[in-house]
Amino acid sequence: MITTIDGALFARMIVHASACINTQKQEINELNVFPVPDGDTGTNMSMTIGAAAEELVKKERATVGEAANATANALLRGARGNSGVILSLLFRGFAKAVKEKETIDGRDFAIALDFGVAAAYKAVMKPAEGTILTVSRLSAAAAAAAAREDAGAQYVLEKAIAEGQVALEHTTEQNPVLKKAGVVDSGGKGFLVILQGMLDEMNAVPMPEGASVPETKKSGADFAALGDEDITFTYDTVFIVRKAKENVNLEPFRAYLNSIGDSLVIGESDEEFKVHVHTDTPGAALTESAKYGILELAKIENMRTQAEDLAAGKHVQSTDDLEEVEAQLEAGERKIAPPERRYGVVAVAAGDGLAAVLRDLGADGVISGGQTMNPATEDILRQIDATPAEVVFVLPNNKNIVMAAQQCIPLAEGKQVVVIPSKTIPQGISALLVMDPDASVEDNEAAMAEAMARVSTAEITYAARDSDFGGFSIKHGDYMALLNGQLLDTQRNLDKLLKKLAKEEQYRGAEFINIYYGADVKQAEAEKTLKLFTDACPQAEITLLSGGQPVYYYMISAE
Repeated sequence: MITTIDGALFARMIVHASACINTQKQEINELNVFPVPDGDTGTNMSMTIGAAAEELVKKERATVGEAANATANALLRGARGNSGVILSLLFRGFAKAVKEKETIDGRDFAIALDFGVAAAYKAVMKPAEGTILTVSRLSAAAAAAAAREDAGAQYVLEKAIAEGQVALEHTTEQNPVLKKAGVVDSGGKGFLVILQGMLDEMNAVPMPEGASVPETKKSGADFAALGDEDITFTYDTVFIVRKAKENVNLEPFRAYLNSIGDSLVIGESDEEFKVHVHTDTPGAALTESAKYGILELAKIENMRTQAEDLAAGKHVQSTDDLEEVEAQLEAGERKIAPPERRYGVVAVAAGDGLAAVLRDLGADGVISGGQTMNPATEDILRQIDATPAEVVFVLPNNKNIVMAAQQCIPLAEGKQVVVIPSKTIPQGISALLVMDPDASVEDNEAAMAEAMARVSTAEITYAARDSDFGGFSIKHGDYMALLNGQLLDTQRNLDKLLKKLAKEEQYRGAEFINIYYGADVKQAEAEKTLKLFTDACPQAEITLLSGGQPVYYYMISAE
């Protein structure tokens, strides 16, 4: 049984966990009780930890502290949806606890889990029982109890998972909605799939069949059997030269290379030749090659330093690492737009029409996202960086994006970020309308919050699965009306559903009604809906706009 975890093992554990949740994400998605098509938990958690797996395979980390920190940073920037953000916080706390550790034992692992739970609970305004928070907290408590037995890391993780499974089963009883549907919490399930994947790596369980695993970078040569005394020449040199003319005689070049090195191999075609040679003067070899053609590509690696790094258990650098270096050089430092004015706005929206409305009202940048496609924290941060303002207001316009937006606050450089927790596009639009470039940040926040509170939003969508929810027996494909996030009604006939909605108090008493029709609604159908609301709400000023949004046939706001 494994008692300690080093950096290499921790990295493999995360990669294995990523593969496991990737293969089980749909099963986790189907635990979502509410049948609205959305950015489901399994998908969000899989994409979030997948960002960490991709980062970890780029290069080896010498210590578990370095590997955990790389994991936490990648998770933070790749976090999608509330479940992804909470997962990133669990690993952020974990990384904080082990940052100075080369290896960790069972006690360290238990403490790190507890740090992770504390970080997650601290970030959630109103923690609810029967969620991923409950499962992670009880898992950490079991880990602490196991660590007191002076047990190793593997044993501690096993006990954490066992108690987590019990806690997961209890979520059904803790949450009335889960109880009625007879399912467990999807976020808690995803968390345990990740822990189990980590344990599977410790137990040498093969990756799940069909799993997508990032490819690791490979060194240019295998020096496992070499000592420094076995290396005659320092540089492993490989290059390709396009011939200057046909029938080039390479024998003189071959003789020259043999005089400055060994292990020479030359491959030749009609148009080019390829060279492999070990030498102490690779520059001389490349210069001499110019007599025979045009150099196209070269690779030079120091075999002595590679052998030394391998012997010391360090990452062996090779030209494969240059891809990452090149990408970093091309990307340069973060491009942060210098402030040209006091305020700027970044919003999230899906649909060209909705994006155009937000831009027309003053949004500097609109990130494509919403239901079924929650943007990552890094996507939002990139747009904040590009906004030339001292203070950037962020309008998530979806309850499942608010937490990801809030993670940008400490990451932003040179700008103050203020997240306005808009849960719908109409709320975001109303908030944007009242923003005053001459008012203080605090006054703008208050005005935006007040404007959002005046907005009622109905969203017309379809049922993604059969469900018994809110007193409705919902069948796949039913039309559904959500009013301020609550299920109002379901119908097989869309017109009947719209007529019922138009009779609701929020619409009969509204001064302004905006109807945004989606990508799947033809203009003629939308105009019929406009007439329906005009007849039902004659007192209101009603506007019809093409939102172009997916998922929702209509978004209809009332003020």
